[in-house]
Amino acid sequence: MPHFKEQTELMDEVEEVMRQSLVCILTFTNEKGEPVSHPMLPLYDKELKRLYFTSSVLFSKKLEDIKRNGNVSVLFQGRSFVKAEKYHAVTLKGSARVEDEEFSERWMRLLPLWREKEPYIDAYLKRRVALPLFWERAVIEITPREYVVWVDGDLSRPPVTIRVS
Repeated sequence: MPHFKEQTELMDEVEEVMRQSLVCILTFTNEKGEPVSHPMLPLYDKELKRLYFTSSVLFSKKLEDIKRNGNVSVLFQGRSFVKAEKYHAVTLKGSARVEDEEFSERWMRLLPLWREKEPYIDAYLKRRVALPLFWERAVIEITPREYVVWVDGDLSRPPVTIRVS
């Protein structure tokens, strides 16, 4: 386990991995208690220390499963998907909450984070009347409890665990 200064530096790098990841894998359990995984576009808010996803109401089964059991994990892995200078493979374990009131507007507060990753989103937004249900979006907010970090993405070495207080 790294000492405090190293762990703080590592956490800064983990946050940058999350902020600079183009895709991650969100895992939750379905109504049968089975794990279900989906590739997602992660939107990390460094100030709030929260990870967000948006999900179209067309995929409401995922939202219902997360509402039923908010314990989730998120895997950030694959160097080609992470644009951060320093790469680590990371699993975030946390609690998820679904915001699904006011579908068409609440998710827009995440638009600046989305725009950072996908600047072309504005072109799609201009045409949102063509795909109205796609733009009826819920927000999945994840509060991290723990990070499991494989430093430098080296899965042959034991990971470092960082617990969030």
